[in-house]
Amino acid sequence: MLNHSDLDTAFRALSDASRRAIVERLVRGPATVGTLAEPLAMSLPAVLQHLAVLEAAGIVTSQKVGRVRTCSLVPGALAGPTAWLQHQRLPAERRLDRLGDHLAAAGGPEASDSSQEQP
Repeated sequence: MLNHSDLDTAFRALSDASRRAIVERLVRGPATVGTLAEPLAMSLPAVLQHLAVLEAAGIVTSQKVGRVRTCSLVPGALAGPTAWLQHQRLPAERRLDRLGDHLAAAGGPEASDSSQEQP
């Protein structure tokens, strides 16, 4: 069973577009804070705050060598949220499949060939 507190923390961390952009960049591999900050329209201290949120959620880790801080995704960090979303998606898809079957059996609009529709 998934811990809802951990899910809340992860989803809260990913609720911001800038943090999602950071995660999307880190999917390609580790990056320095400067590299992560380049495409974002914000100050370096603001980027560091976003990284702190991602680190507190256990999604990102960072390592400082000298004056350079390099960030990486934590392997498997998004497994919990992904599993929860998958668990929610399956029942909804089954209901939609049953609705599609029902409409097809009833001769609804899904059963007709769309290429024969009049403009």
